[in-house]
Amino acid sequence: IGGIAFYLRFERRPHRIVNQPPVRDDYPLIAVLVPCYNEEAHAEETIEALMELEYPNFEVIAINDGSKDRTGEILNALAARFPKLRVVHQLENQGKAVGLNTAALLTRAEILVGIDGDARLDPHSLHWLVRHFDAHEVGAVTGNPRVRNRSTLLGRIQVGEFSSIVGLIKRAQRSVGLIFTVSGVITAFRRSALHEVGYWSPEKLTEDVDISWKLQLAGWEVRFEPRALCWILMPETLGGLWKQRLRWSMGGTQVLLDYLPELFSLKNLRLWPLFIEYAASILW
Repeated sequence: IGGIAFYLRFERRPHRIVNQPPVRDDYPLIAVLVPCYNEEAHAEETIEALMELEYPNFEVIAINDGSKDRTGEILNALAARFPKLRVVHQLENQGKAVGLNTAALLTRAEILVGIDGDARLDPHSLHWLVRHFDAHEVGAVTGNPRVRNRSTLLGRIQVGEFSSIVGLIKRAQRSVGLIFTVSGVITAFRRSALHEVGYWSPEKLTEDVDISWKLQLAGWEVRFEPRALCWILMPETLGGLWKQRLRWSMGGTQVLLDYLPELFSLKNLRLWPLFIEYAASILW
């Protein structure tokens, strides 16, 4: 029901054709932030895909988060090839949140898009994300991750999970004006909204869940844009999948426990449906 409501309200217009985004009168500067830790196998592919973006006004800031492999060398070589790319080197591994915070302070762009070091953005993704920020109440817009590694049965199962179940959950949540969590692999943020809530929290297990709740508790709107595609790599072993999903679960529970006292404020009662939904899923 939520998915149908989302389609009728938000997805039917403009059209659903991904490579035909609406034309704009202006194209504000967008900074794409790419934290990288030991991404020598994927950094070049990720950056080259960003350079193929159709959006006319963007820059890329890659953060080498204390990598112990050749990630730093690869990023430096790419920066020499692409004028739109800037590289920041952190001497020690400090985590994704610190990398994003560092990059956010190095750009004058009001719209910041965070992705992972092994992700590939669709060439038209920024067009679909930027249009939401014409509404001044929007603090963040999460895109639509799609799994691109399909060499095993586990990988193929996750293709179906992300293209149907995860997308349907986001649509249903957005149809009632709430998003439990933005996607860490593709989300656009309004800088002033991030500044108001203190940017990303390094101490949280899942910085994407945390920033989603911080923004919504502060009164900002978080949206979902299904046409902003991002192709991602997912674990293809049971051990890797278990570690990832355990971190997601622990991180979500950590955030809810931390912000539970604020949920009892009258102004935040609208967030209770998300709390009840997540608590029920954990109990189940």
